[in-house]
Amino acid sequence: MSYDTQVPPAAPQVMRNGLGTAALILGIIGTISGLIPLFFWLAGILGLIALILGLVGKGRVKRGEASNKGVALTGAILGLAALILSVVGAVITFTAVKDAVDEIDKSIKDSAPKDSVAKNLADGDSSVYDDDLKVTVSDPKAYSPSEFAAGHTAGNKAYQVTVVIENGTKKKFDAVGVTLTGRAGKNGVTAEQVFDEKVGTGFQGSILPGKKATVTVAFDAPKDAKNLTVEVNPGFDYNTSQWELKVG
Repeated sequence: MSYDTQVPPAAPQVMRNGLGTAALILGIIGTISGLIPLFFWLAGILGLIALILGLVGKGRVKRGEASNKGVALTGAILGLAALILSVVGAVITFTAVKDAVDEIDKSIKDSAPKDSVAKNLADGDSSVYDDDLKVTVSDPKAYSPSEFAAGHTAGNKAYQVTVVIENGTKKKFDAVGVTLTGRAGKNGVTAEQVFDEKVGTGFQGSILPGKKATVTVAFDAPKDAKNLTVEVNPGFDYNTSQWELKVG
């Protein structure tokens, strides 16, 4: 008696194409993300994963474990492209952020009050600001207000000073915003500004670079006052300068 022995056919090998396919998908998404500079981080992550998966998938093809060589290779190439785009996007994003920060810093600096380097100013001294705007207040002189002057109180004394503003900046200076205030006496009471046909008009218009503007102002002070404090504020962007003047 004889028996026929039949050997069952070998099961077909299952191709492991998953890594190559995943590399292609991630590579496509990473490359598209890399075209948007703000998503450079996503392009970098996906590109790196796609590159690794594509290379491993290509290795499987070489060993006969996978059959999608073109897919795996394309995924690896797209992963590399995504990495390159992520670097470019990072440079663009960081440059844009730096420029924005620099612009904000510049705006803050331009809008910050401009300091004066002069301290303890006396008559004839000049207050020079950091943009080269210069303010000078002269020695006070007795002033006789007219009959219909505003700001003068009977029994008080009035003193006039000359204020000169020299525009040493590189742009036109708006003098309309200049404010002048005074205090007098040991108690530092408000010295009202006197207005009549001779004094009190203040600064008007603009001062061009390299030019000067001069006004004469008078302040009303108590009869026994020995000092007059004059404050000049050139505008919103400037700190106030102060002169301590002797009167009486």
